[in-house]
Amino acid sequence: MQPGYPPQQPAHVDNNMTMSIVSILLFWPLAIPAIINASKVNPLVQQGDYAGAQAAAAESKKWSKWALIVGIVIWVINIVCCLAIVATGTLNSTSSV
Repeated sequence: MQPGYPPQQPAHVDNNMTMSIVSILLFWPLAIPAIINASKVNPLVQQGDYAGAQAAAAESKKWSKWALIVGIVIWVINIVCCLAIVATGTLNSTSSV
């Protein structure tokens, strides 16, 4: 750093808290680490640890994505199973007449 120049602030680090909160609605076991890591980002930025803040944000994003993926897959499997049960019930009711 040269004298007379103020220290440069890096770009804003997104804490991914919104995605973490949304992912808790789909699959909470993986969303909890996402929320914990997202809550670490802002204090690390305030302390000046930008590398740590970016690492925590990356971890939060990773856990949120996994929670979203697993949650969506579980929802799709449930919907397919429910539709299969309804279709099986409909077929059985029409074939027994």
